[in-house]
Amino acid sequence: MELVFQFSIILLITFLGEVLRALIPLPIPAGIYGLILLFICLKTGLIPLHKIKKASDFMLSAMPVMFIGPCVGFMDICQEQGIAILYISLIAMVTTVLTMAVTGCSAQAVIRRGKERRHD
Repeated sequence: MELVFQFSIILLITFLGEVLRALIPLPIPAGIYGLILLFICLKTGLIPLHKIKKASDFMLSAMPVMFIGPCVGFMDICQEQGIAILYISLIAMVTTVLTMAVTGCSAQAVIRRGKERRHD
């Protein structure tokens, strides 16, 4: 019964996050509102940690199971689109290195110009 009560508290906070998302016109997910509400409630002592400890520990222990589905789906995509994923990864790495190089050269040029202006 205690576990049901603790889950009820967490579900209430989650529901309040959904309500806030509907009321506040910002592009912030309801889960973030819920996390902020839970954080505030825990920090202010409105909800003591021991009131949700067992339920939160249970959810944390079950969390790795939630990654099985997305991982299997990703493996299916890799088998179907293997060469395309290789090309996309290669393009992402090359463009990242190029962006870093151009940014570094630009920063060095700005620093050199600043030093030249101080000497003039």
